[in-house]
Amino acid sequence: MRKFFQEIKADLKFKTAGPGQKLSEPSRVPKEKPKGEAAPKPRQAPTGEAQMAAAAAMARLELKAKAKGPEGVRSQVRKELLAEAAASGTGLSVENEDPTSPDKEGAAALSVSGVYFICPLTGAVVRRDNKEKHLKEAIQAYFSVDPVTASIMAIHTFNKDQEKVRVGVETMAKYLDNIYLHPEEEKYRKIKLQNKVFQERISCLEGIHRFFQAVGFETKTLPVPGQETAEEFYVLKEEMLTKLEDLKDYKEQLLSSEPVRAQLDRQLCIFKPSPEAARFELPGDFYNLTAEEIKREQRLRTEAVEKASMLRTRAMREKQEQREMRKYNYTLVRVRFPDGYILQGTFYARESVSALFDLVRQALRDDWLPFELLGPGGLKLTDESLAFNECGLVPSALLTLAWDAAVMADIQASGEEQPASPLKPELLSRVQTLS
Repeated sequence: MRKFFQEIKADLKFKTAGPGQKLSEPSRVPKEKPKGEAAPKPRQAPTGEAQMAAAAAMARLELKAKAKGPEGVRSQVRKELLAEAAASGTGLSVENEDPTSPDKEGAAALSVSGVYFICPLTGAVVRRDNKEKHLKEAIQAYFSVDPVTASIMAIHTFNKDQEKVRVGVETMAKYLDNIYLHPEEEKYRKIKLQNKVFQERISCLEGIHRFFQAVGFETKTLPVPGQETAEEFYVLKEEMLTKLEDLKDYKEQLLSSEPVRAQLDRQLCIFKPSPEAARFELPGDFYNLTAEEIKREQRLRTEAVEKASMLRTRAMREKQEQREMRKYNYTLVRVRFPDGYILQGTFYARESVSALFDLVRQALRDDWLPFELLGPGGLKLTDESLAFNECGLVPSALLTLAWDAAVMADIQASGEEQPASPLKPELLSRVQTLS
């Protein structure tokens, strides 16, 4: 962690050191080259800040050379964007709101203020309705740092039809493969923009044209044999013939990349013991319905109370249950510990309850302690593979945690002094009052 912050600080100095040489094609730059280029610097009497900037640049080159696969690339993207946003103070729509803090006026009754997501590129926490905009801004901002990686992320992320993306990416990979395998063949270095295959499979994808420009293609109007009018082509620049290994790397990166997805923020909270634990007031984000539809549902539910006692067939009950399950996108779950403390987190309605068990274990001082989670009526959650909506734990639920009696008896028999709470101290340090 210390090394990470040292890199961030060095990166900030590099961003503020003024204009310098653009570091393009980082994956192909030999490690010895930066040292050679740094040789004439003593004649320029560099400042301490300039030396720090040079060191940061070399460290960044090494990190990029080591970054392989989607996860390595995303880690480097996040570091670059954090430094850029901190240096400029502008550019990304980063929300500073703490989603776990108590709501202010107008929303004081809500259990949570909304559904939030964590951007994997910047680490920023953004509201559900702003996540797509923020992801797009983050990717767009990275074009100035690494246009190839940014364009690949754009292709996989901005285009929602993944089957079209797969077909388009595989077709582009064939173009690059033909150039790599047959560099002497001029026909492979030209792509007619009006070609039917290009139009149907590739041109329709967002980010595709920036990718071609980034990997070394330029647009040219060329004559077509047997045709009076000239047409536009993508033509590979001559200089790229000396960088065929780069093209191979770009192709592999294009094929192996995945969409950049924001991660659901659990909004982990810990509350003091409270008689209000079973009371939930949720914002509209949790429902797969509009505000008007929610009000209508509440009215119909009230009217349906009298009908609840009517006999229904099993098929009717199952149909109603399926309809209920589709109403919710998310669920707010609370787990009450034996000492009364309450752990709260947000989950996808279709997420397996194993995520809840994992969250509880992460909150414990001793994550090895066996426990059970009991639902309404004392029903045990035994199948962790089931989704929350399949267990009826939507759009909210209060569960009770029970320790394994035999294990707790052994711990007490050992005579060792036990902490006042099984929860981690860092969680207890930010305990809230449930109102």
